[in-house]
This record gives sequence, C-alpha cells and structure tokens, in this order.
Amino acid sequence: MTSVRVWKTALAGSAVAAVAALMTAFPGPSLAAALRGLSIWWDILFPSLLPFFVLSELMLGFGIVHFFGTLLDPMMRPLFRVPGIGGFVMAMGFASGYPVGARLTAQLWEQRLVNRDEGERLVSFTTSSDPIFLIGAVSVGFFHDVGLALVLGIAHYGSGLIVGFLMRFHGGKRQTGTLPAASGRTLLWRAMQAMHRARLQESRTFGELLKDSVQSSLKLIMVVGGLVVFFCVVLEVLTLSRVMSGLYAAVDSALRWFRFPPELSQAVVNGLFEVTIGAKSAAGAGTHLSLASKVAIAAFVLSWSGLSVHAQIVSLLNRTDLRYMPFAVARMAHGLMAAALVFVLWKPLSPAVSALSAAVPAFAPDRWLYAALPALYSLSALLFAGTIAAVAAMYAVYRCVRPLLRRS
Repeated sequence: MTSVRVWKTALAGSAVAAVAALMTAFPGPSLAAALRGLSIWWDILFPSLLPFFVLSELMLGFGIVHFFGTLLDPMMRPLFRVPGIGGFVMAMGFASGYPVGARLTAQLWEQRLVNRDEGERLVSFTTSSDPIFLIGAVSVGFFHDVGLALVLGIAHYGSGLIVGFLMRFHGGKRQTGTLPAASGRTLLWRAMQAMHRARLQESRTFGELLKDSVQSSLKLIMVVGGLVVFFCVVLEVLTLSRVMSGLYAAVDSALRWFRFPPELSQAVVNGLFEVTIGAKSAAGAGTHLSLASKVAIAAFVLSWSGLSVHAQIVSLLNRTDLRYMPFAVARMAHGLMAAALVFVLWKPLSPAVSALSAAVPAFAPDRWLYAALPALYSLSALLFAGTIAAVAAMYAVYRCVRPLLRRS
C-alpha cells in the first residue's frame, strides 16, 4: 500500500512538472488562455454565481432550508431517498448552477442532516447548469438562438431528474432521522416551526450573517475562477504539445460509433476539461454539421460539467466523507441521457423553438449577457419554483402508480 501511494505521488508530481514545463515552452499561448479563462470568470461566472452563493448562505442561516426540508420530506424520501431538505438543494442547484448544490450538500453533511449515501445521491443530481449560463451564454451567446434554450433546458434538467431517480438505488438503506414534528399540527406549521428552531440555533445577527455570507462567497468564487483559468491553460498547452492527439482519436472513434460527426471531437474533448470552452466549441463547429448534433454535444458538455467543475466539487467535499466516483458516474450518465434527449425532443419541439426564436428580440453580440441578465434572474426564480412543482408532480404520479406496482 505504501509503494502504491509513493507511485501515485510521483505520478502526480510528474504531471504537475510536465504542465509547468509546457507553460514555459508556450508562454504566449499560456498567457492568452489564462486571459480567456479570466474573461469567462468575470463576464459570465461572477455575475451569475455570486448573488446565489450569498443567498444560499443567508437562506441556510435563516432556517429557510429547514422550512423546505420539513415541507418536502414526505415527497423526497420515497422518490429520491434523500431527506426533504434535499428538495431545497435540488431547486437551488438547478436555479443557481454548479457548484451551489455541492456546497449546500457539504453544509448539510456538516450539520448531520444527511449521511454519506444520502449526500452522494444528492450531489450527483443537484449539480447542474444554471439558466443564466444555459440561456444567456450557450443559447444566446454561442449559438445565437434563444429558442434552443427550450430543447437544452428540458434535456438538461429533465435528465437530471432521471439521474436523481436512478441514484435512489445507490448505497444502503440507512437514513437520517426526519426533522422533529409536532403532533396534531399541519405540515406547513411544522415547517415553520423547523425554520424558527433553526434560526434560534443561529447565534449570529443579520449583519454578522451577511458579512460571513459575502466573505465565504467571495472566497468560493475566487476558487471557481482560479480553477477555470488553470484548466484553460492546461487544455491549451496540452493541445499545442499534441498530447491530446490520442484523446482526440479515441473520442473521434466513439463519435463515429454513435453516428455523430467526427468534427465534434474537439468540442467533446474541450468539454471534458472545461464546460464553457466545450459548449463554445460545439456551437462554433462547422456550419455543414447538423444543428441537432451540435446542440446534443452542448447538452452532453453542460451535464458532464467538465473537470474544472469536478475539481470545484471535490474541493467543496474534501471536508466530508462523500466519495467522488459516484458523482463522476452520475455526471457521465447525465451527459449521455441529455444528449439522447435532445434527439428525442428535436422534432416535437421544433415549432416551439422557432416561435420562441421569433418572439424574443436578438441581443447585441458584445453585450448579450448584460442585456439579458434581468430576465435571466427572473427565470432562475421561476426554475426554483418549477423544480418544487416538478417534485410534487412526480410524487403525485408515484402515489398513483405505487398501488398498481404492489398488486403486480
């Protein structure tokens, strides 16, 4: 065991040294890649993530998380085998994007509100893109067609719910206890009591809570930016040194097997490392390629989320006992299902996509995100409410189907 660890350390050190050597060999492209990563972070990630980081911290401190936990507990446990508090994490993860779901899951684990199996299930399907990035960056900024957001959104978030349902079979049957309930009271009243108890246990004043929320959120957004810049540079130097040639060939063969255009192999490889570069590469692929294939690859990249986001998740979970491998398997399954759903939905949704593209005005190419940002914030709130409604609808279907399954 000791020799294996020594070899792992040696390999990791050699890889880091090799990247440093390549950066020295290609200083100009490395600097340009770092500036591109910094632009992605400042123009897209910072305005779209920081407000939600602060809000999620405040909602946890005020007990709003516990309110939703009690309210959704009867639905989340039979559907996803996670406590009801996971419903809030799922809604925030869908509305706020990665890595908010992982951050909230880690905080719930630290408060002993989820165990390891529940935490692994939860982080596996609550790590998703936010509507600001999916609509503003990918659909409008990269594909220049806001109507594609309809197909991308349904494929991405719909397959995420499917992954959540499949992850209910992961791990053992041990569960955390339900939140304390008062007998003879309605579920809404018990949820309000849970929120009040959580707020009483929080000793910080609103000013202290706000200050701590901003400080921790700024620290996390700096980590996110650093990882984006780092992976942009790594991907650039590996491409220039032709180290990626073997990976390109392997992905090319896989795409041919799935009957995808091999020209999209660069977009897939870029997306394996960094989600923004991968989605942009898919949109900018040859004009002779079918739009459905390019959108399917973008859906795969958004759902896989890139090793840059994976590194963010690992950094957030390093204080817990949650394992990385279930998360990685779930991300790959999410990516494949999202790409498949694009093809399933393409023809049925084509009229709606065309109507949406015609109804929404085009934004200036250089200021598209800032022009669309107010509407996208509203869409994030709608997605939060829609996620809660989707859970309730799934639970209603489950209650109807469950007696039939028992009879059979």
